[in-house]
Amino acid sequence: MKADERKFNYDLNYKELDLRQQPELYRVGKGEQGVLLVQPYKSEILPHWRFKTPEIARQSSEKIYELFLNYKKNDDFIGMDMARKFLQMGVTRSRRYANHRTGQKYDGPVPDDKKGRSGSHGRDQLPLDTDPIKAESAAIFREKYLQAREDPDYKRLRKEWQEKYG
Repeated sequence: MKADERKFNYDLNYKELDLRQQPELYRVGKGEQGVLLVQPYKSEILPHWRFKTPEIARQSSEKIYELFLNYKKNDDFIGMDMARKFLQMGVTRSRRYANHRTGQKYDGPVPDDKKGRSGSHGRDQLPLDTDPIKAESAAIFREKYLQAREDPDYKRLRKEWQEKYG
């Protein structure tokens, strides 16, 4: 399998696509790729995704992990993977705000042709301005993220998925 076959496909019309109905079109991608695109999972998980305080992060991560387990009961790999991505995004976004109180990591706007894609895109990184409350939120999400990522059934289904669909 070529590496480019595993990349998340940003060219699909996700606003109209239901990947529960067309699962063969889903690609795991790298990290959190596609987390805010893939329906119906985005609509099912996003309303529960919050990290403003440790208590909110705890409630959020527990609810998203509960969704992960429900998808697991239904052998719904895409749902499990999307829940894993939201947990991972809870870690990364909380860390972003833990390191940069404003949430702005880079100086200046994202270039128009790079919107929706992560990276500096030639911009300078802003100095650190730490927030220990968001760091605690990140740690809470990290615990649930690792539970999901290391779940034996998730690993098995991911391997089967990649063998079947690439």
